[in-house]
Amino acid sequence: MDLQFQAEDVDAFVRQPDGSIFSWCERFQCYYHLIYGIVNSVGSAKTLKFDGREIRWESGENLLQKLESENIVKQVFPLHDEKKRHKLLKSWALHWWDFTNQPIDEIYSYYGAKIAIYFAFLGMYTRWLLFLAVFGLVLGFVDFGSLQLVVLPIFFVMVILWAVMFCQFWKRKNCALLARWSIDSSVTADQGCKIPGGKGISLQLTNEHIKLLETDKMKEKEVFQRYEWFGRLLRFRNDAIIIISIICLQLPFELAYAHLYEVVDSDVIKFGLTALYLLAIQYITQFCGKVSVMLIKYENNENTEKGADSLVYKVFGLYFMQTYIGIFYHALLHRNFLTLRKVLVQRLLLSEVLENLLENTLPYFKYSYKKYWVRHKKKKEKGEMTGRIQFTHRAEKEYLKPAYKASISEELEDGLFDDFLELALQFGMIMMFACAFPPAFAFATVNNLMEIRTDALKLLAILRRPVPRAAATVGAWLNIFQFLIVMSICTNCALLVWLYDQEGKWSIEPGLAAILVMEHVLLLIKFGFSRLVPEEPAWVKANRAKYATQAQDMCSKKLLRTISGEMALVSRESCSES
Repeated sequence: MDLQFQAEDVDAFVRQPDGSIFSWCERFQCYYHLIYGIVNSVGSAKTLKFDGREIRWESGENLLQKLESENIVKQVFPLHDEKKRHKLLKSWALHWWDFTNQPIDEIYSYYGAKIAIYFAFLGMYTRWLLFLAVFGLVLGFVDFGSLQLVVLPIFFVMVILWAVMFCQFWKRKNCALLARWSIDSSVTADQGCKIPGGKGISLQLTNEHIKLLETDKMKEKEVFQRYEWFGRLLRFRNDAIIIISIICLQLPFELAYAHLYEVVDSDVIKFGLTALYLLAIQYITQFCGKVSVMLIKYENNENTEKGADSLVYKVFGLYFMQTYIGIFYHALLHRNFLTLRKVLVQRLLLSEVLENLLENTLPYFKYSYKKYWVRHKKKKEKGEMTGRIQFTHRAEKEYLKPAYKASISEELEDGLFDDFLELALQFGMIMMFACAFPPAFAFATVNNLMEIRTDALKLLAILRRPVPRAAATVGAWLNIFQFLIVMSICTNCALLVWLYDQEGKWSIEPGLAAILVMEHVLLLIKFGFSRLVPEEPAWVKANRAKYATQAQDMCSKKLLRTISGEMALVSRESCSES
């Protein structure tokens, strides 16, 4: 139950895992409110002096925003806590021998719920991958001969069951984490991922609606229903625009590249085509990302996190087409399994290794370059040609570090977008083509083991401390993972059909009929497994029911005290009048 905080009632409030009263997100919002809440409350303007300049501070104007507009204050951002940062470096980022074990409570206390849940998800996903990694290596390096057509369907069924169970048990773990941190997942903060000084997205009724609700309560239901469905139609329209754009513009481009890559024999020309393709898709993604952000501004999203989820769905469609359409072309049209395996190895080994290197080295080189030029500039100003120039305050040094931001929209998303996107694309690749290349699960496991530590090192040593987000789940990404599971059922069944029907006769033999039956059974299991494993653990439900009863009792007692106090006041007034 959320109550107004009073210092004298501090013992009644639930403590955070690190023993503090407020979470890092709540503390940040308090700081934000204090420093941006300084306004000129005097009826006249004031004159501020800085570095020989005079600045007019108008009445009612925000002080910090005025200083930012005058370039006196460059930026406001949270600093690292050096003591906690070094502790996390030792127990988390540099603790390679723990494999998937991470101090999740300490991560939550330092970075907030959203980043802590990302690393909890990444750790659980990697831990669950270990089983399929071993099985996939056995299938990849052991020749089963004629039994290969029996072993592959068994492996495929196990992969789908594994994925369905993983998603369902992750929901249980997510609920358990929120209960441990005393976070109510049904309450989402509107300031979820706001950047200081930015504008969030929230559902706001117009003044006409508010006046109507005040004058006629009978119209309340009608107003809200009209506003709700109008918002849904806006989202449907924007999604349709993105889908049509992908089909009409991006799909022909991707198919043309895949076809040229298949028919060209020269490796040099293939290399040139790939270079042009990678350059072109960068501009396509940036342009479509900007269009998506513009469309979301016209949607009636309930809060910032809902707007971020809407952006994730739209932009993931672009990346889905870029990543998989060429692989579908090789697998489903040409049935060239040798080329398919080669493409999968290139994507899993080269692209992921290069992405990890760029993800961690580019911010470091940018930071080193900025630091060098600032020191060089200071040397020129002081006239010193020798000696090392030190920064006067660590805030100046941390200002030069890159921010943890998304590649598409800083207003709605932070760097978690790119981290989750990398995981989702990897998950789709190893799942949808599991029968074609079983060892892919081993490559993914090794990559994720490195990803846990490199992402931690990036956040602790290379980037600024991120602005905390109040969101308490992985949001739209879990729905994307479940969509990829359904896609993997269809694609792997198609791969198995072509393995059985290599001559292309399309005769319904027992093997092909068994694959069709297996596809329908797996789809039924996918949508029915949630009924077997509840999303919320029993102890979480029991605690929630207990807290709800306590909150109801507290509200009843408070209401009774208020009524009795008002009655006592009325009786005293009547006695004084008599």
